[in-house]
Amino acid sequence: MSLSRRTLIGSAAAATSLAFAGLGTRARAERVVPAADPGYLNEVEAYGPLIDDPARLINLPKGFSYKIVSRTGDDMDDGFVVPGSHDGMAAFPHTSPDKVVLVRNHEIGFKDRDSGPLGPKAERIKKLDKARVYDFADDGFPLCGGTTTLIYNLRTQQLEQHFLSLTGTTTNCAGGLTPWGSWLTCEESTARPGMGVRKEHGYIFEIPSGYKGLAAPIPIKAMGRFKREAAAIDPRTGVVYMTEDTGDGVLYRFLPNDTRYLHSGGKLQALMILDAPGADTSNFKTALWNVGDSFKVGWVDLTDPESPDDSLRLQARKKGAAIFARGEGIHWGNGELFFACTSGGRKEYGQIMRYVPSPYEGATDEKAQPGRLELFIESGDLRKLDYADNLTTAPWGHLYLCEDRYSDILVNHLRIVTPQGRLATFAANVSNDSEWAGVTFSPDGSTLFANIQNPGFTVAITGPWGQFSDQPVLA
Repeated sequence: MSLSRRTLIGSAAAATSLAFAGLGTRARAERVVPAADPGYLNEVEAYGPLIDDPARLINLPKGFSYKIVSRTGDDMDDGFVVPGSHDGMAAFPHTSPDKVVLVRNHEIGFKDRDSGPLGPKAERIKKLDKARVYDFADDGFPLCGGTTTLIYNLRTQQLEQHFLSLTGTTTNCAGGLTPWGSWLTCEESTARPGMGVRKEHGYIFEIPSGYKGLAAPIPIKAMGRFKREAAAIDPRTGVVYMTEDTGDGVLYRFLPNDTRYLHSGGKLQALMILDAPGADTSNFKTALWNVGDSFKVGWVDLTDPESPDDSLRLQARKKGAAIFARGEGIHWGNGELFFACTSGGRKEYGQIMRYVPSPYEGATDEKAQPGRLELFIESGDLRKLDYADNLTTAPWGHLYLCEDRYSDILVNHLRIVTPQGRLATFAANVSNDSEWAGVTFSPDGSTLFANIQNPGFTVAITGPWGQFSDQPVLA
């Protein structure tokens, strides 16, 4: 499907340093076509080459090390076991400065019972308060998707507590943190009664990071029902942005009635490119744009957010909303939003979008100065970036991306993108072909946490973060 073998890289007017105020300093990208290697993406040395791990799990640069914090099947403090399929995750401050709270998703489908919190034979089901279970299978078995919460000591590098914090949901893929310290977990499923479950699915649930025990499983229905991947909130306005993991998905925006209480309801909308209504941003068949190009956007109103027929994206597209190829990870940076389109691009290796909101985002004056959507990265070389999924921003302004390609020959990496749009490689999962997920930094920036989805474990990575180098890597 590729129409071009153009190399797409970013450049900037300012030199790279660790004192980034944030990714918002990046200048308009410059497109370069090296004749010798038209698939080349501009790389920098970062922290140096990866060192082979004697345990054959994770290769990291010299000076960095990892510690496995939690594994599928471990006993938790509440009597349950750590569920499998670790996915999206966020880190929150603890009341003790030495500690951090992690809230972690488990992308367990509604038909899967073997890797849930009750144990492989459901031997711990008597410990479960069924009033705190969102949904059950037709035969009465609790659905196994949900979240777990971990308390980790950064000073001793020890896990101190972990427990189940949401259960009875399905396919909890990614999510997003709120400015008030909770985790929004997203169901990437629109299962409904008649499919083996008793309730509708495809919702967001809110998990307070400071609560110990099972959260009340109350879906926020006004935020829409769809195959939701992730969410991010602009802390200045309270606007929530959400991705949809389908090949023909849209980018959603939720304008809450109460910016600190999402259950209060609000308005659901979808992004439209003003100069190209109905545009396909993927560049699959028709090249809409190149890296660094940007468009003014508007937002179309959506009705019937509970969408019993799973038609929100179709309604949005009829109104001119833009199409995105598998919207996945999304994260708020410094005055701007970044999100991944996992299979987008001319070569279908993935794209990263950048959205700069209007100074009047969500208000009446927004049309006078609309927000802008930019194609920030498009991979033309799977050796440099392939299938970006979950992502986060480091305290010093770099994007960290999880790769998600299941293959017998490819290795999934954690990649870095600098504010100038340059790429670097930080880590490789050499244990199997499973994806990285849930990348997040502790609030003090000392520790990076990430998940290997299968067989399911969480790692804490530490090292000399200040030694980043942006010297170009020669082709």
